[in-house]
Amino acid sequence: MESIYWVLTWACHRKCKHCYDDRFRPYVREAFTQVVNEGRQAFHRIIANLPDDFSWLEPQADGPALRRRGRLILAGGEVMLDGVREELLYPVLAAVKARYGAQAPLLSIQTTGDTLTEHQIEELLERGIWMIAIASMDDFHAGMEGDRKYAFREKILRMMEKFGVREADVDHGPDGRGTRDYLTQPGPYFVCFGAEPDQWIGEIWPRGRAWQNGLSRADYGTNFCARWAGGKGFLNHGHAGSEISIEPDGSIYPCCLKTRASLGNLTEERLVDILDDLKAHPAMQALNDGDPERMGEYAGLSREGFKASSHITTTAGAPYANLCIGCDAFFVERLGAELAERRRKRLAARHLAGAETA
Repeated sequence: MESIYWVLTWACHRKCKHCYDDRFRPYVREAFTQVVNEGRQAFHRIIANLPDDFSWLEPQADGPALRRRGRLILAGGEVMLDGVREELLYPVLAAVKARYGAQAPLLSIQTTGDTLTEHQIEELLERGIWMIAIASMDDFHAGMEGDRKYAFREKILRMMEKFGVREADVDHGPDGRGTRDYLTQPGPYFVCFGAEPDQWIGEIWPRGRAWQNGLSRADYGTNFCARWAGGKGFLNHGHAGSEISIEPDGSIYPCCLKTRASLGNLTEERLVDILDDLKAHPAMQALNDGDPERMGEYAGLSREGFKASSHITTTAGAPYANLCIGCDAFFVERLGAELAERRRKRLAARHLAGAETA
């Protein structure tokens, strides 16, 4: 894979009103232990079922494709919290190193950064972290409003400079993708981003608390599926653009926004087996092409029908339309059950193969 986005835990010290999933929130006492343990109990099996070859081919205009190291992005919630960092994040990093050795993917963490200390930066670098992504540069994160985010950024910059961690030069561009040259360069890097209008999540996703609070700015012309971290290319493991998202329990999705049902679970099956099976499904092919309007055509749902199903009323009573809404509707009405049946058949075949070789 070019990239895997792995949410290690739902535990977070914030409950931001623009968050794409309301499971990201503070947990206390037994609830905190339970939510961290969900990731702890699953991560060894998840890592065992990641691709054996964590690399991808980058096409070149003037020659053969270049083979690049894939990226593993570890996120939350907040992975740098006490009770998460030592108990979950660091063991995951050790397990990835133990499995892949020198062929390990480039390792990145995503954090709000407000709990980050110099000692923790040093610990991350000792564990081979290639990029530290500070994901709180917006007015939605309490304490970052207005100019305060820029003062915070300077604080982060000063801490990083002490360890030779330089800031990546990221041009997000008008389409939200921008240039990605820095993603193939040696680290260590850090990058700052947030839900700002000029960055790739500037529209705000129609998900979670963002939706509940009426914050989504995405319209029908906003196609997350065709953007980086959307569904486009997710089936093409080993090639440019391939990325999937993992939840703490091992459930996988074709995009960071997450479809209404998972594609499978990495505690049960190998990732490449799931993706190779789904290549035969026309709805998955449509998402892989970044064309969700086409996902229901095999079932008699025209583009116009998909568009009609993409219209809804917001929590404030206003009309709203976005491709993700239509995708959600089709998953609920049909596709979720089809994917569950494919998963059942894969697991049954795997059980039968195991019984025959026993």
